[in-house]
Formats: sequence, structure tokens, C-alpha cells
Amino acid sequence: MRRSQAGEEQGAVGVVDLRAEAVVDLAAFRSNIERLRAAAPTSQLMVVVKADAYGHGAATCAREARAAGVPWLGTALPGEALALRADGDRGRLLTWLHSPGQDFAPLVAAEVDISVGARWALDGVVATGGPARVHLKVDTGLGRGGASREDWPALVAAARRAERDGVVRVVGIWSHLSCADDPTCDCTARQIAAFEEACAVARAAGLDPELRHLANSAATLLTPAAHYDLVRPGLAAYGLSPAPAVATAAGFGLRPALTLRARLSAVKHVPAGHTVSYGHATATRRPTALGLVPLGYADGVPRGAGRSAEVSVGGRRVGILGPVAMDQFVVDLTGLDASAGDEVVLFGPGADGEPTAEDWARAAGTIGYEIVTRLGSRLARRYTAESATGWSGCSG
Repeated sequence: MRRSQAGEEQGAVGVVDLRAEAVVDLAAFRSNIERLRAAAPTSQLMVVVKADAYGHGAATCAREARAAGVPWLGTALPGEALALRADGDRGRLLTWLHSPGQDFAPLVAAEVDISVGARWALDGVVATGGPARVHLKVDTGLGRGGASREDWPALVAAARRAERDGVVRVVGIWSHLSCADDPTCDCTARQIAAFEEACAVARAAGLDPELRHLANSAATLLTPAAHYDLVRPGLAAYGLSPAPAVATAAGFGLRPALTLRARLSAVKHVPAGHTVSYGHATATRRPTALGLVPLGYADGVPRGAGRSAEVSVGGRRVGILGPVAMDQFVVDLTGLDASAGDEVVLFGPGADGEPTAEDWARAAGTIGYEIVTRLGSRLARRYTAESATGWSGCSG
């Protein structure tokens, strides 16, 4: 992708796509970073930019985070980390999702910190000849990656041997929380206790890592006991609530950074009984004005939200009729003076009454994480330094 002076990400052919755009408010992103920094003032801050920065554009958000003084970035996949290096990022960077057979040499050469949660991963890192920076991961109760309590002592001992051999440097010990978004659950306290035990085992084996890290977005905002030396917020950095049952984004002092909007590509009037979209399961109950929105599930709009989600047209919320198709969906514009070309806001900060990503999550029976991360590659991003107003065509 290349960037125009207007701050748009453009495809190789530079074709202007006037149908839709995702506008990312970088001022909101910076504000969220400051809010998270204030929530954990004694810890270093990592901003997680996996999954294309939760749909916001990894390269741009990484640069913006660095400009805001963020010392650490985090990615899930090795390719995500190497792409940031190729874009010029030279700061501290951790990647953590690997599979047996992974070639760790490019990560070591690029000075990317590598998570190690199993013996095969440590062996793979050692095979590069190093020197490699590793973060040992322990499973404290999530049941996903990380060494089990039974396997942890052997992994720690092997890592210490590799450290003495000068092949690796154990930079960190870390784990991930399962229910930090529910402060009424005692599972976070149990995980903290398990993490403390794992750190004690590592110390007893002779390891002295500079960092211990456990807190995700929710724990950064809700659980100071989990902050340790580094916190790793992801979703909250982009202004969505990581614990909507506890507080909204505004309640946490966060500002949603992404607004997804499109232009109506058609407006037509149909009689009562006219079927809408696939399956003939939806029919108009009265003479109805239909508006066609040129976005669909190929762009990341949840198909299952079709009959319950709303969009904003002319400052008024209107409902979707029928299922969302691959490239488009239909809305009920009855009573509105709307025309082809008018703006449709699918979701945004909510300050002007438009739906939010959390509203769409409820409509789709999912979580806000999925709504923003599923935005497809056909949808270009445009970046502003303050809350987005007006319309600009974007590049596909």
C-alpha cells in the first residue's frame, strides 16, 4: 500500500473507491494511549497491533504509537512482526503465535522478541544460533498457549541452559488472562497466584528477566495487581470497551477511533409485499423506500446482524431489511428524504447518535473485537488527526 498526502492508504493501481471508507481518528488513538498509560503509570506499555491493529491498519497505528512514545508493540503472527520491521519499525516488538516447524531465524535476525511456551519452540529458537530474546509463556488457567504447571520447570531449566550458552536471553515471563473483563470472578486472582508461582520457579532456576507481564486491556483498566512490569492493551487502545458489562468506552475514558461509512448506491420505492434480499424471507409490510448500501460480509459486515443491526442515514437510525449479502445490504428509508450518494454510517464513536461497534456486536451476538477485526482488505482506511467530519473518497 502507498499513502497519499490526504492520509489515505491506496492500492497499487490507485483506483478511487467512492462506495465506502473506514476513517481512523488518530487523535482518538493517541488519547486512548494516554488513558492506558495513566491507568498503569508504573508499568511499561505495549500496544498490541495484531490483526491489522484490530482492523485499524497496523503500519499506521504502529507508527502513531511509536510517535506517542510507546516502547513496545505486540503481534500474534511472525509475519505481522516482520511486516512492521519491513515498514521501518525498530522498537521493541514481541510476537507469540507459532507452530512446530516455524523458522525463527528471520525473527532473530530482525531483533523481534519471541514468545516460547513449549520445548519445541525453545529448541527452534536455539537452532538459529541466536542471540535471541525470548519471553517464556506459562499457562496460568486460560488453557491455550504456554507451558503447563507440570511442564514449566523443565522449560525454565532448558531456557536457563540456553541462556548460559549465550544463545538466548530470557527477557520476560508472561501469561494471558481468561476473564479479566469480569471483576466479580475470582479466576483472575487465581491466575495472578499461579503467575507468581511460575515466576518464583524461574527465579529459583537462575532466571532474572527484566519483564513480567500479564495484563490485557481489561486488566490494565480494572486490575492493578496484574500490571507488573508491562501491560499489553489491545482493543482498548482503539477505543472500544474491553469489558462492556462493566462500563462503556466513554465510561472507561476511551474514544472509539474507527468510523465505518458508505454511500447509498441506490434508493427505490416498492409496494407492500415486495421481497428483499436472498431467500424471500423478508417482505415489506407497507410501501417502502429501500436504500442499497454497497458493503457486505466480504467487507466484514456480519451477515448474522442483518435483521437486527441499524445504521445511521441523515442522522437517523434505520434498520436493515433481509440478510446481508457478500457485497451489499438493504435498509428501510421510509420517511426519510434520502438519495443515492447520501452518507450511511454503520458505526462510529456514537457521539452523534450513530450506532457503535458494540451495538453491532450485540446485534450479531458477538463481541466488539470481532466487529472491527473482521473488516476486509477491500476496505481502505483513511486517517485523520481529529474526529472525522465530512466525506472523502478512499482508495481500494
